[in-house]
Order: sequence, then C-alpha cells, then structure tokens
Amino acid sequence: MKIRNAYILALLLTVFACTSDDSRNNNPFLVDLGFQMDLNTNLPQYSNLNFPGNFVIVPNVGLRGAVVYNFNNSQYVAYELSDPNHSPNSCSTLEISGIEATCPCTDDINKYNILTGQPIEGDGQYGLKAYRVERNGATIRISN
Repeated sequence: MKIRNAYILALLLTVFACTSDDSRNNNPFLVDLGFQMDLNTNLPQYSNLNFPGNFVIVPNVGLRGAVVYNFNNSQYVAYELSDPNHSPNSCSTLEISGIEATCPCTDDINKYNILTGQPIEGDGQYGLKAYRVERNGATIRISN
C-alpha cells in the first residue's frame, strides 16, 4: 500500500511539475510568425556578427525585422524589432543605438536592453520578443 501511494504521489508531482512554455508567448500585441533565416557571416552585410559586441539588423523577418547580437562568438541573441508594448503601427519599429532599442512613437518612452530583452524605460509590461539563434560554422540561423 505504501509503495502504491508513493508511486501515485511521484506521478502527481511529475505531472504538475511539468509546465508548458506557452506563458512566454502571452503578449497580445505580437503574433507568432514562423520563419527561419540563415545569415552567412562571410557576406559583408552580416560580417559584424563575427566579432563580439556587435549586432546586425535583419529586415524582413518576423513582424518588423530582428536585431541579432554577438556576445562572445558562441552566444548570440535575436529579438523582434516591433515594440512589444503596443500594437504594430507606423512608428512601432524599434531603433537601435548601442545596446538600447528605443520606440520612436511620441506617445511612449519605451526603451529596451538588446542584451537581455528587458525594458529599461517606459511603463510597458513586456520585454522584447526573443527568437532562436544557433551558429554552425559561418552560418547563423535565426528562427521562431
């Protein structure tokens, strides 16, 4: 009887300990668009990604494009360039300066850190939408 109760308890703990990662996608302003893009760092437009501390803006992916940042040649991050704290509109494409992404809309002062994706200014509750990044040789693949 004790073994059976222990088995049921272990099964229940396992079931309730597993959670879906769907809660990370609960931003009502940004839809999930499936894409995959390979960036060849041998090409001039992506060659900055060969050096730590540099970034490249990639247009025509996701909603408004993406920014890809190289931490140390083995760690990269990529984020959507649409401000995550309001509906996409004519002014919601973030502008990059250094490691900050700023929304040019005049009705807010949203600013984000492109290293972490977290808001650093403004009253929005959402951080930048992250994309998957993997490097294989001279190719960096970003995808959703």
